[in-house]
Amino acid sequence: MQPIIIIGNGIAGVTAAREIRKLDSEVPLLIISGETDHHFSRTALMYIFMGHMNYKDTKPYEDFFWEKNRIDLLRAWVETIDSDRNQIVLQGGERMEYQELILALGSVPNKFGWPGQDLPGVQGLYSKQDLDQLEESAKTAKHAVITGGGLIGIEMAECLLSRGIPVSFLVRENKFWGSVLPEEEAHIIGKHVREHHCDLRMGEELGSIHEGADGRVSHVMTKKGERIDCQIVGITAGVRPNIAWMASNEAIETDRGILVDHYFRTNVPNIWSIGDCAQFREPLPGRRPLEQVWYTGKMHGAHLAENLRGKEKPYEPGIWWNSAKFFDIEYQTYGMVMPKPPEGESTFFWQAKDANVTIRINYETESLAVTGCNVFGMRHRHQVWEHWIASKTTIPEVMAHLAAANFDPEFFKKYEPQIIERWNEMNPQHQVAHKVKKGLFSSLLRRLQPSPTV
Repeated sequence: MQPIIIIGNGIAGVTAAREIRKLDSEVPLLIISGETDHHFSRTALMYIFMGHMNYKDTKPYEDFFWEKNRIDLLRAWVETIDSDRNQIVLQGGERMEYQELILALGSVPNKFGWPGQDLPGVQGLYSKQDLDQLEESAKTAKHAVITGGGLIGIEMAECLLSRGIPVSFLVRENKFWGSVLPEEEAHIIGKHVREHHCDLRMGEELGSIHEGADGRVSHVMTKKGERIDCQIVGITAGVRPNIAWMASNEAIETDRGILVDHYFRTNVPNIWSIGDCAQFREPLPGRRPLEQVWYTGKMHGAHLAENLRGKEKPYEPGIWWNSAKFFDIEYQTYGMVMPKPPEGESTFFWQAKDANVTIRINYETESLAVTGCNVFGMRHRHQVWEHWIASKTTIPEVMAHLAAANFDPEFFKKYEPQIIERWNEMNPQHQVAHKVKKGLFSSLLRRLQPSPTV
């Protein structure tokens, strides 16, 4: 029996393998990756660099796990796919036949043709190879330049600053992460980045990267003509699906990513795609065609496993959500909260006077049904917000029960009374009282659980 071959050992590919094995104890499984021998938590790269974790601690499964569960691993790079013969071709020419092929190829940093962008010392922070390269470059670096204002840029800046390496952060937009965050939140994050001694330059673009006598990067020139000496250039202007190596295979249809339907099928029989590299031909309502975050990769893998083992059903991920950290500020978003609310929606925003703590709730202007939420500096429960958005709960009802969403540690300051007070000031026609009844979340949770069947 030929194996199901999975190219890529990130969260999407590994989840697919694990879930297939749970459903089928016999089918051969093979995961191929040239990056590392074993799956590791990619989101923990920064913590390895900062000394908070060791690499071995980022592997969710013991090394014996794979053999025990009869999931074969191969450290190799795939050169091409011969879909006519149901074969892949490894670098070196070896051919391997598959019964099903899962492409879980991940992403690579965007590059925009900057002169010098391939010099030693120019890199992203996405792969294990990126981490190793950054470790080596940091040994002698006296200054770093990062281009691109997003989450990976923040992580890279925090890494370098932790080693005492000054950072100049070039962001093309006039607001930090302005394509995602509303103005108030973008201003708070920009200010917070500067408070961490980062030379944040808004409205500044990278022009070119230049080589020194040692063959490595020595400085950059901005588009305004300023020279910045540096030994590291971080390329963090977003990511793109890792499909450039597939250009020679014209059979598999691609756009920005590998085109799939809602079952993760490509246009070629027996070939599927999941994770960062998969692009839905028809995005689901309220979702993007490319879903390049950790939790969606895990969902893709689990869903595909069911489809491959006969439980065919379309992908239904629920509401969009994500979480991240900007230095000391934790961030969560539920639903689609864009920089400006769309027509027919209104927004409520509150900020604490004494801390970087905010909440924004978007809602339908006519019905008052909540459509999305941004939370900074507080922790809110995903399950609660998913219920509120999916059931079209009105914002007055959400405000009254806002404490049910909070899961900050016990002795953290609670801000719900201040938030509700501000809402009542701004909306006297929809005033609410703060419900602090003990067990509020437990009561709501019971309502969310399906009734037991007899």
